[in-house]
Amino acid sequence: MQVISSKDNELVKHIKKLKDKKYRDENNEYIIEGVKLIEEAVKENAKIKKVIICEDTTRTYEIPTNIMLGIAKYECVYVTDKIFSFITQVTNPQGIMAIVEKNTKGQEIDYTQDIIIALDDVQDPGNLGTILRTVDSIGLNQIIVSKGTVDAFNSKVVRSTMGAIFRINIIEVENLQEAIKTMRKHHFKLLVTSLQTTKSIYDIDFTKKIIVIGNEANGVSKEIQDMADEKAKIPMLGKAESLNASVAAGIVMYEYVRQKLNNN
Repeated sequence: MQVISSKDNELVKHIKKLKDKKYRDENNEYIIEGVKLIEEAVKENAKIKKVIICEDTTRTYEIPTNIMLGIAKYECVYVTDKIFSFITQVTNPQGIMAIVEKNTKGQEIDYTQDIIIALDDVQDPGNLGTILRTVDSIGLNQIIVSKGTVDAFNSKVVRSTMGAIFRINIIEVENLQEAIKTMRKHHFKLLVTSLQTTKSIYDIDFTKKIIVIGNEANGVSKEIQDMADEKAKIPMLGKAESLNASVAAGIVMYEYVRQKLNNN
């Protein structure tokens, strides 16, 4: 078994470069790390290009036997503990990572969905990852993201999706306003959350809606606010004036779930 032990190795250099968005885009690849994500990638038939394993895994990281059996059909490369520590992007690595090809489902919007979630320059990787995970949990298969939204294949985003990254089609649009205009032509109406309304999200019919989640600091842009067919606020009984973007997104999405369950 050959074990890579040099930082000058071309694969090691390639993995390090994949931390950069531009390089990820050029190569159409990204990194996943840890037992859970590897397991999800195998289960979802993600396009795994290579699996990188720390040679010291049996003593230090204890990767489960079923995971080792699951990755056997892929090209596996072993590296020393020192090299794994050099290329890992997590604080407490589990000794296994993989290079995965980005989802190539295409950039066509699926208009058969009940609702479409769109993100207007969401910046925090944790927020984006949590929103993707929530979108997956309510049975949607896509999300629309503005050009200014944090890269969905950022390692922090990928980790916080807990595997949803393999199931959600992430559609990046150059101009979110123009994309919304196109979606409206397919009989969808634009809903934005706003404090400038008396309507609650519980007053809204969540049928054929585009739901825009805004930037953490500035909320939904004024241009998109002005386009809204409906505005609604999340009722709050305490003194807080606003909610975390991913929390607000979850509350709105689960009102859609509640209505769907009641209608069924």
